[in-house]
Amino acid sequence: MIVCESLVRIYQTGSIEVQALQGLDLAVDRGEMIAVVGASGSGKSTLLSILAGIDAPTAGKAHVGEWDLLAMTRADRVRYRRHTVGFVRQQTASNLVPYLTAAQMVDLPMTAARTPASERRERAAELLDTLGVGACADRRPGQLSGGQQMRVAIAVALANRPQVLLADEPTGELDTATSAEVFEALRTVNREFGVTVVIVTHDPEVSGRVERTVAIRDGRTSSEVLRRTASHENGEEHVIAEEYAVMDRAGRVQIPSDYRTALELTRRVRLVLEADRVEIRSDQ
Repeated sequence: MIVCESLVRIYQTGSIEVQALQGLDLAVDRGEMIAVVGASGSGKSTLLSILAGIDAPTAGKAHVGEWDLLAMTRADRVRYRRHTVGFVRQQTASNLVPYLTAAQMVDLPMTAARTPASERRERAAELLDTLGVGACADRRPGQLSGGQQMRVAIAVALANRPQVLLADEPTGELDTATSAEVFEALRTVNREFGVTVVIVTHDPEVSGRVERTVAIRDGRTSSEVLRRTASHENGEEHVIAEEYAVMDRAGRVQIPSDYRTALELTRRVRLVLEADRVEIRSDQ
C-alpha cells in the first residue's frame, strides 16, 4: 500500500540546508497497522506530512496505492487528500471545528466530495457508532472529553472512505486510560474497515501493541520490531518481540548507538564473512 525508497526531503532556511529525510525506505502492506517511532528531529513527522500529501519529497520514490507522490499536480493532491488518505493531528483543535457538532464535522468532508445527503447521514452515524461516540453526535467539541474529541477526529478522517489513515501522536495529550481507548478505536477501524493505519508516536504503550514498529533515526529507517503471539505448554499466550536492523537498497545498516559504544566501534569497522553470518568488529 505504501512504498518509499531512498526518500529525501531537504528544507532550505536562508543559506542553511536541513535534510529531514536522508534516503528513507519503508514498505507498508495493505490493511497493516504499524507504529513509527523516533527522537524529535528524526524525520518521522516529515514522513507523515509527505504521505498525507501536505508536503512534497525532494527526491526518491514514494507511492501510496496508485499515486506517485513525486508526480502529483495540485489538483491531484486535492483528490488524493480527499479520497485516499485521512489525517489525524495530535492537537484536537486542529482536527475539529468548534461551532459544529460531531455529526456535522463528519458530514463536512463528504459534502466537499459531493456525496448524496442520505449516504452522508448513514456514513456519519456508522462511523460515530463504530468509534463509540454515537451518543455525542449532537455535541460540539467543547462538550466532549479529550478521548471523545480524538475519536470524533478519527471519524472525520475516515468520512470519505480513505485507504490509509495517518495519525500523528494521537494519544500525546491524553492520560493512560484514554490513550488505550483511542488506540482501540484505531485498531477497530483497521480491523472492521480494512484501513491501513500508520501511527507516529512516542507512547511505548501504543508502539508496543502493534505487530510492527518502525524506528527512524537521522532521516532513515534504522530498525523494526516484529511481534507475534505464541503459546506456552500450559496454553497461556505471550507476545514475542524481535528487533531487526533495516538494510537499505545500497546495503547500509544503522548500528544502534549502545552497540557501537559497547564494542568501541568508530569510523571504520572490520567485516568478516562467515558461513552463516557477517561479523562486525572494531578496527582496533
